[in-house]
Amino acid sequence: MSIAVVFDSAGTLLRSYRTARDVGTGEILPDVETTLLTCRDPARVLIALNAHSRDVMGAPDDQFLSEYLCERKVGFGVSCLRQVTPHEELANLLYGDREALVGDLQACIKDVWGILKEEELVVMDSGAILNLSKRGIEFTVTAGGRPFKGAKETIESLHAMGVATYIASGDRAAKLEQIADHLGIPRDQVHGIATPSIKAQIVEDLQDYYETVVMVGDGINDLKAFRRADISILSEQQSREKPEQLTRAAGYIIKNVREVVPIVRELSDDGIVSI
Repeated sequence: MSIAVVFDSAGTLLRSYRTARDVGTGEILPDVETTLLTCRDPARVLIALNAHSRDVMGAPDDQFLSEYLCERKVGFGVSCLRQVTPHEELANLLYGDREALVGDLQACIKDVWGILKEEELVVMDSGAILNLSKRGIEFTVTAGGRPFKGAKETIESLHAMGVATYIASGDRAAKLEQIADHLGIPRDQVHGIATPSIKAQIVEDLQDYYETVVMVGDGINDLKAFRRADISILSEQQSREKPEQLTRAAGYIIKNVREVVPIVRELSDDGIVSI
């Protein structure tokens, strides 16, 4: 039997720490679930910025974030949204915003770095939550993560069984490739800036080549992929607070990424699969 396992990154392969800042109030929201924060309002759209943290930290804190993004020609990708919106409209909101400052994003970066700076491998990503109703940036966000203990061994075990591994995540491709290199997942099997619909499409496309496609995720943005996959695995390694509809869609619920291996092994009568 040919099998492919698709992993989300944060919460499944990575222990992620996320910080958001409310642009209107200046309130810092530490260790927040950004996808849940986004989904609480159908007008919100979570985007990932193709910006490097060091460059952002070197910019004037009182500069409009939109001006900084335009000056540096920083692009973006959509990570999570509830209503389909043209990319051009999102670009107009992002680059035309006159509320969020560079300092709002710097505050998120500082908080995340303060938590994770002692880790051996740290990957960071920054973005924003746009609000279609408010017509601008409602939150700035930064996420940082380190691989869960056992993540690398899990990938090695799957590869030893002949199982193909993929990453499909809303994070930037550059960040995901760094993770993939560490874990041993081929870069051409890494899909960044994947919205919920794109994740589901990736699963569907892989079903043309593999007899069984397994989706491993941890958040509401994995729901569509769960419903499309042959086998869905919900990870509670980082948090047990999951929406009911997500837990209902999961075929398995795990507490540790290592548990993926025996689940996949059971899919084959003799424990040996072929690509």
